[in-house]
Amino acid sequence: MNLGTRKILDRSFSAVGIGSIAVMGIALLIVIVPIVYNGLGAVFFTETIEHRNMLYNEFGKGDKAELDKENAAAGIYRKEAYSMLSRFEAEMETMEPVRQQEFRSKYGPVQTALRHLIGPLPGDEEAILTRYRYGQTRWEKAEEKLHELLYEAKWDYSDPNSMAKEYFVSRAAEFEGTSLVRLFPYVENNLDKMLQPRFTVYWGFLTDSSVDSHIFGGVWPEIQGTFFLAVGAMLFAFPLGVIAAIYFTEYARDGFFTSMLRSANSTLAGVPSIVFGLFGLAFFINTLKVSESKSVLAGSLTLAIMILPTIIRAAEEAILSVPKTYKEASLSLGSTKWNTIMTVILPAALPGILTGGVISLGRAAGETAPIIFTAAVSVGSAIGIADVLSSPTPALSWNIYNLASEHEAAAEIRHVQYGMVLALVSIVLLLNLSAILLRARISKKLKG
Repeated sequence: MNLGTRKILDRSFSAVGIGSIAVMGIALLIVIVPIVYNGLGAVFFTETIEHRNMLYNEFGKGDKAELDKENAAAGIYRKEAYSMLSRFEAEMETMEPVRQQEFRSKYGPVQTALRHLIGPLPGDEEAILTRYRYGQTRWEKAEEKLHELLYEAKWDYSDPNSMAKEYFVSRAAEFEGTSLVRLFPYVENNLDKMLQPRFTVYWGFLTDSSVDSHIFGGVWPEIQGTFFLAVGAMLFAFPLGVIAAIYFTEYARDGFFTSMLRSANSTLAGVPSIVFGLFGLAFFINTLKVSESKSVLAGSLTLAIMILPTIIRAAEEAILSVPKTYKEASLSLGSTKWNTIMTVILPAALPGILTGGVISLGRAAGETAPIIFTAAVSVGSAIGIADVLSSPTPALSWNIYNLASEHEAAAEIRHVQYGMVLALVSIVLLLNLSAILLRARISKKLKG
């Protein structure tokens, strides 16, 4: 191969490499930017007086005197809207039965939309579910609900060759000639006075428990549960993985038994995570009965089994990378084999071992399938360390899936879903960063 061809190939490979890195970076930005932007919206947003009422009633947060003053100011404008409803109800009593029935069918959705917007109407019974005790707590959601109040969604099926098209009809036009027609422009023009919007930084999203299945409140139980499961898995898997790696590299003799163990370890590394979840349910809960049902302990043990092959392999490679002269020098000075392993080989291999631990820790924190059957619940309160042996826990990974796919109000709590994703990514990054800093500190200490 001549020099010119070689230069062309070198430049081509360099261009491909740089292009691949750029594509990966762009793809990462496409994924990360929406998560960060929408996730921060769970903490930084424009709240309404309904949010402040909820915080005071459910969590005891806020200034009661200031809140009463704001409620009084908002109540002046709400009272006028309630009066319009009362006047229209009295007007309907004077209508002919057919016309009265027609307006009642249209009036019900108006009442419902107004309840969703500013909260219960006068005369309503106290709601059992918390979500029905308050109006919209976030200003952007209030604007969406205002549109539902002002317009009725309908569908056009006239074209048989295409899908039905959605269009909107003004509700005010449906009540033309009645006293209720004034309600719609009044609410539109005075919504800010009814809801008293104000920008807020809601750190309670990270420290409060959820209320009414994450309609309100925060994700502290999920954050705590994720931490317990990930750290618990490492407490079991890391020592066992390092001990197994020491056995493979320093004590095991080449043979059928050792070959079978290595093959089993490599096979386990490729087993789907859902299989580990079923194994954890069958073995740890139903057979060993480490707990009566789901628990943090059972989940941690299941995750430990799942990440164990990665830790073993990483530790084994780290130990094998230690120069043999270290071992030979220690043994020649009269040190025992075990003492050589503990005082010479392991310290030298520790940075590489921690690398495997970092990778495994991130995987344990983000896994969903293994904890579905062994540890995770959809809704629950934060548990203490004393409860990890017997109690299940919410976890970010499972609750993200649950809220996005199975929650009845999934479209209403997108900010919670993104907030959970951002919290999970942040926890994994912080745990990894801590391990990386620890590894760097140990490497620096070993180098003197």
